[in-house]
Amino acid sequence: MKITIIGSGYVGLVTGACFADLGNTVICADNDEKKIDMLGRGEIPIYEPGLEELVKKNKAKGRLVFTTDVKKATRDSTVIFVCVGTPPREDGSADLTGIEKVSRTVAESMDAYKLIVEKSTVPVETGEWVKDTINRFKTNDCDFDVASNPEFLREGSAIKDFMNPDRVVIGVESEKAGEILKALYEPLNTKIVVTSIKGAEIIKHASNSFLATKISFINAVSNICEKVGADVTSVAEGIGLDRRINTHFLKAGIGFGGSCFPKDLKAFIHISEKLGYKFDLLKEVDRINEMQKDLLMEKIARLVWNIRDKEIAVWGLAFKPDTDDIRSAPAIDVIRRLVKEGARIRVFDPAAMERSMEELKVEGIKWCKDIYETSDGADCVILMTEWNEFKEVDWDKLKKILRQPVIIDGRNLYDPGKLKAMGFRYAGIGRN
Repeated sequence: MKITIIGSGYVGLVTGACFADLGNTVICADNDEKKIDMLGRGEIPIYEPGLEELVKKNKAKGRLVFTTDVKKATRDSTVIFVCVGTPPREDGSADLTGIEKVSRTVAESMDAYKLIVEKSTVPVETGEWVKDTINRFKTNDCDFDVASNPEFLREGSAIKDFMNPDRVVIGVESEKAGEILKALYEPLNTKIVVTSIKGAEIIKHASNSFLATKISFINAVSNICEKVGADVTSVAEGIGLDRRINTHFLKAGIGFGGSCFPKDLKAFIHISEKLGYKFDLLKEVDRINEMQKDLLMEKIARLVWNIRDKEIAVWGLAFKPDTDDIRSAPAIDVIRRLVKEGARIRVFDPAAMERSMEELKVEGIKWCKDIYETSDGADCVILMTEWNEFKEVDWDKLKKILRQPVIIDGRNLYDPGKLKAMGFRYAGIGRN
């Protein structure tokens, strides 16, 4: 098929590259000239394993092109995926300005039947607004359909998630739109859930909110474990081996972050309240997530006493490994709190240093080249992101260069018994 992707950010670029790899002709359109120039040169503006190779491969085969001419890209394809950002407002609602602008541009550009597909995460009833906007601004009598096809891509494994999905969700109003999307996804040989547009829009927010709930649940359990001396890792295993629950998203830690869970959780709370339902369960999920950072600060103070004038080494800045995304990353918030308390911070992350430097424009931070430079002379090491390279540590070397042998394991990556036997003072999450 001929497909246009409007918006060449994380979701749009991964979606476009993967559709091209399935044999489609894909136009990635974006009004950001700098980004399109980069992509035209084969440079990838985001960190995602395997994406650069996939883009270069399909660009070389002529199946993937980039343009700033959104109107022409609209005319040149039958299926239009809308992948623009929907950032959160202060009240938690999604800013849909980008969706509206794209809808109007499509309306003014289309010259034949088009299937406009919401790929961006949007609140329920957005599809109706898109349809109404196109009807109001279209310049001829072309037929069109609107559909919803939410993405379920995890940063760090997005290509794998696209090519091997648990399911594909499509929300449609017409048989024609449904057949087009089913044919498009047929090569993936996976379960396709066909529902209404509103149903698909709800599925996205409900899925992420449920996963956030699992994380906050096990974090709440971890606090009980600490109080009685149990180990949350074995408790989580015992819970997760029940097939009705499973082990996914049952890892206690410093809380969830990223561009999806915090944003989508608050958006779903706002959507519910707007519709007249108080989703208090999700409010508590959000509160527990924020509380994990408070508890981490308490652990630091308990092990180093006064935070002021202490050298604190932070391992990891991204909200999860295999990405450079620091949006709502717990590490960023914790660093700001530590600096405010008067600590001197030394940090290292394998991928997120550049983005973090742009975000953390505060004094008192030293940007280091590896975990050992970060830890040299430090009073405390805090593991914030469980990168693979943080799993293999020369503990003897580390102990020699630390001012105080204090390890705060925010992801329960290390063996408490081993480190304590070596003379480290250790604190994890939900374990003693």
